[in-house]
Amino acid sequence: MIPTRYYLTILSILPMICSQVFWAFQALKAITHRPHHFRLWIAGVSLVGALMFAGFLSMFGVGYGYVPRAAAVALQTAVNLWGMVSTAGMGIFLATKLVGSSLPKPFRQERRNTLRMLAGAAVLSPAVPIGFGSFVERTSLEVCEHAIDVPGLSPDLDGLRLLLLSDIHMGAFLNARSLERVIAQSNELKPAIAFITGDLISVAEDPLDSCLELLSRVRSDYGLYGCLGNHEVYAEAEDYTTKAGRRLGIDFLRAETRSLRIGSAELNIAGVDYEPFERRGHYLRNASGLVRPGALNVLLSHNPDVFPAAARLGYDLMLAGHTHGGQVTFEILNRHLNPARILTPYVRGLYRQGNSSCYVTRGIGTLGVPVRLGAKPEISLLTLRHSA
Repeated sequence: MIPTRYYLTILSILPMICSQVFWAFQALKAITHRPHHFRLWIAGVSLVGALMFAGFLSMFGVGYGYVPRAAAVALQTAVNLWGMVSTAGMGIFLATKLVGSSLPKPFRQERRNTLRMLAGAAVLSPAVPIGFGSFVERTSLEVCEHAIDVPGLSPDLDGLRLLLLSDIHMGAFLNARSLERVIAQSNELKPAIAFITGDLISVAEDPLDSCLELLSRVRSDYGLYGCLGNHEVYAEAEDYTTKAGRRLGIDFLRAETRSLRIGSAELNIAGVDYEPFERRGHYLRNASGLVRPGALNVLLSHNPDVFPAAARLGYDLMLAGHTHGGQVTFEILNRHLNPARILTPYVRGLYRQGNSSCYVTRGIGTLGVPVRLGAKPEISLLTLRHSA
């Protein structure tokens, strides 16, 4: 049985394979009358195929014990970027051909060379937004401030400022200097409470200790609390992260709570471990007893899918990450052009169900490729407001 964590990887690989087959046949058609180029075609197809195959194996963790981590990451990144460009290029090429075939025949004959040139240029066009997403948008850290209305909120909690960070993924695509910049901007916001909702790293080889040490520099009036993400599970670092975090002043909550007294009001912070999609019929079974009557109940959960269950249990506010806001999206064209919507309707921003609210942050780091497009990295500052 294939582990759930590989479903999205498989889903992304399928269009890459289709695009490679498509371009191989296009190249073969182009050399039909040039048989002396056939050996070059075989060599090119074999080389690309071998690199793609090795990259796919690396995505599933095959060969990590024999290949240096840096080489594996470089290969995965190259394969993913090439796959994105070639797949998008295939779509644009086919669309251009379709437009050309719909034109009147005399026009096609007169403009054949022009259309071919435009089709060739269109194939390369995906490299432009991907380059922009890698070198510009990925580093364009954005502070997102939102007011969250809470029915019956105590006056002592009205105006309380909450900082939310998530999906750091410190490692190949995010270094210490970048995280230091995130922390410096976070501290300038002067939050009352700070939260981290998982995925500090991507794989076991990433610098978890360095990430924890840097995150411990986040300053707030009432402390720093967190929950664990799916990548702590994959790296088998749940216990270590919890213990090392607490030594540094980061309180990771695993099916447990912390109660804060602010004025005459009580704020109850509950945290749960990542819950995979196959448990969707049993979400938050270990969190029902964590709700405290009379308190403002805040739930930390890495994956936002559990929000309906949290609302049923009576949590006033849930904080989550996991989606990266889609990471590479084209929602400016259509809201459905966001890969995260394949997995969950809770992609980014504020959601409400009854008297409960859920905020999903776009997070800080990236996964798979060092690209963000239409989903800038985010520091979230949430201000609680009384709602009648």
